[in-house]
Amino acid sequence: MHFHQIKKVLDAVGTGKLSPEDAAKELKHLPYEDLSFAKPDHHRHLRQGVPEVVFAAGKTEIQVVQIAHAMYKKSRSFLITKATEKIHEALEIKEAVFHAASGVISVGGERKKTGNVLVLTAGTSDIPVAEEAAVTAQFLGSRVHTVCDVGVAGLHRLMDNRAALDKARVIVVVAGMEGALPSVVGGMTDRPIIAVPASTGYGTSFGGLTALFAMLNSCVPGIAVMNIDNGFGAGCLSHRINTIR
Repeated sequence: MHFHQIKKVLDAVGTGKLSPEDAAKELKHLPYEDLSFAKPDHHRHLRQGVPEVVFAAGKTEIQVVQIAHAMYKKSRSFLITKATEKIHEALEIKEAVFHAASGVISVGGERKKTGNVLVLTAGTSDIPVAEEAAVTAQFLGSRVHTVCDVGVAGLHRLMDNRAALDKARVIVVVAGMEGALPSVVGGMTDRPIIAVPASTGYGTSFGGLTALFAMLNSCVPGIAVMNIDNGFGAGCLSHRINTIR
């Protein structure tokens, strides 16, 4: 439940439009609701500015649907990561949008978009992770622009998008293989950079470890590095940086 929703309930009590008893029913599941197998945290947006997000991997379809419905009932919005089209269909919520590349399902989110988050991918194969970052940041209320396939094998493609780098408030760079793109971008701009290693690559990429180590060892100071394939984490951090006043 968001701040404005709680304020609306309290205002209704103050004006007599809602009884204290009915208000208590509205708020009784704060700060969390016990579903036995899960405890949806309806209070998290108030505490952290980011609502609880459902990680679908490892959960049964029924569990994901029940958690999502509990969250939808309270806030009319939710975000699910690592989901499937089957889960999307099982939700039976018209507003639910399935982002096929990343496996993210979104409902609602902040309508007003602000700032400018730029998401770059080194290659087309990195799009699933980049989309997770972009959808997450958009859901939270950031304006997002994505540029794909501008890796180090053809730097002229990145240079052609120099204007996008200059306009961004924060840049998310997703790269697999050797993970070199964040360092290159970091040498071209003073914007905060969030590097996301992707698990794409041949054998010695070791499922993204090579890219992760390259990003951690970047000679460009001040680059934040996410875990492998953690587009969601990058989306959250980019939004927080983007909305700093």
